[in-house]
Amino acid sequence: MKKDILIVDAYNMIGNWPELNRLKLTDRLPEARDQLLNMLANYHKLRDAAITVVFDAMYVPGISKSYRQFDLDVVWTNRDETADSYIERLAKERQTRFTQVTVATSDQAEQWTIFSEGALRIPAGELLRDIERAQNEVKQTAREYADRGIVRKSPWNDQQLYKLEKLRDQMMSRPKQRPKKK
Repeated sequence: MKKDILIVDAYNMIGNWPELNRLKLTDRLPEARDQLLNMLANYHKLRDAAITVVFDAMYVPGISKSYRQFDLDVVWTNRDETADSYIERLAKERQTRFTQVTVATSDQAEQWTIFSEGALRIPAGELLRDIERAQNEVKQTAREYADRGIVRKSPWNDQQLYKLEKLRDQMMSRPKQRPKKK
């Protein structure tokens, strides 16, 4: 199976998702960015895909960096590079026979370049519906568990998972010991 990679044109989502667009139009763009990252982080937990969120740094002069937040790769482009050109280059680099890149954008010009690289495109509205659908599925499952009296414990946090992964790696790296003969 191919590994799924989702590349999100951040400002394109903010401009097309009604709740986030309202924040942007009322001069609350930083809040809209935070909400976008939170929504995508929750989506990442529900769908197994590596997600890269690309912000065009022309809206925030002086910022050009990449970092991980909420298990997402967050990229601010260089001041002289558009998010579109960065996304096109990244999609080309990451699309392989082992990966399937999907780009979330409603930018008409960008989609043709994306398709020519073998990547898929998901429009902003479709991604929002997919996020809402995934959240509703989780809520429905929780309701069904509650109706049956099943108590679901909360998932393991990142620190617990890190410790388990480290322990597993230690166990896998130890040489196998043979039982001693009597």
